[in-house]
Amino acid sequence: MPKKHGVVAILQDEQGRFLLIRRGLQLARAPGFWCFVGGEVEEGESFEAAIVREMREEVGLEVRAISKAHETISPNNEYRLHWMIVELYHNDIKLCLHEIEVAEARWLHPHDALQLDPMLPTLKTWLSDRCNPRS
Repeated sequence: MPKKHGVVAILQDEQGRFLLIRRGLQLARAPGFWCFVGGEVEEGESFEAAIVREMREEVGLEVRAISKAHETISPNNEYRLHWMIVELYHNDIKLCLHEIEVAEARWLHPHDALQLDPMLPTLKTWLSDRCNPRS
């Protein structure tokens, strides 16, 4: 089991679209891959504080963590990822993308997001589940 922890932000707008980012092309891990905003939990930091910090650093949005919704292991088996539902503090959704970590950002419905390539596999599975809910 991974000893490091990471967080993933699930941010949805009023139209049911999710915020996705394309990772910077110079990053060591998964450059150019589409994913949700996220990152490593720093020592002594709560998951809630980590996701608030990552959203501010990567896309310039002020959010609050609502609850943990999902958990996965990163593709490289290095991190236990805690998927956190977040909401905006206010309706100002002007994005300010980190110049190195984020190449692009889009608000998309799950079925549209699934057209993006390449995408981290756990996100692809999560979005597919939103499009095809199990009965």
